[in-house]
Amino acid sequence: MSSVVASDALFDGWSGIVRILIIAPAAYVALVLILRLSGKRTLSKLNAFDLIITVAIGSTLASVITSKSLALVEGLTALLLLVLMQFVVTAAAVRFQGVDRLIKAEPTLLLRDGKLLPGAMQRQRVTQGEIEAAARQAGMQRLDQLEAVFLETDGSLTALPRVT
Repeated sequence: MSSVVASDALFDGWSGIVRILIIAPAAYVALVLILRLSGKRTLSKLNAFDLIITVAIGSTLASVITSKSLALVEGLTALLLLVLMQFVVTAAAVRFQGVDRLIKAEPTLLLRDGKLLPGAMQRQRVTQGEIEAAARQAGMQRLDQLEAVFLETDGSLTALPRVT
């Protein structure tokens, strides 16, 4: 009995494999088209909101490909709806500052006038080494050569050199 269960878990027949071979390329092509039509914003650097949408799209695509109980058209409708919701929310964020503040974090100042701000660094879980790396990327060798370093809403660090 246990050998039957084990073999069923390894191979459940060709119909499931054939379904995946048909559905996966169709769903993939449809997702690429939907993302291309939705614009560059959908594929931009990720903030928390964008990450949530990206994970939801990935999860939905996986369900479309692997779930026998989910029809391709239903899955594509779900994908289209997720991208449409992302488009509507980001369009509202462009037009209304309150929506923008709701879905995006504010940049955080981590260094000012060449001096680290330890409280901000600790709250944002950023190390001095990461700030030094941002300084090097800006062409600066020392932190005192910087006016400011910001942790941006997408998690990247921006280093601003002192103006002399």
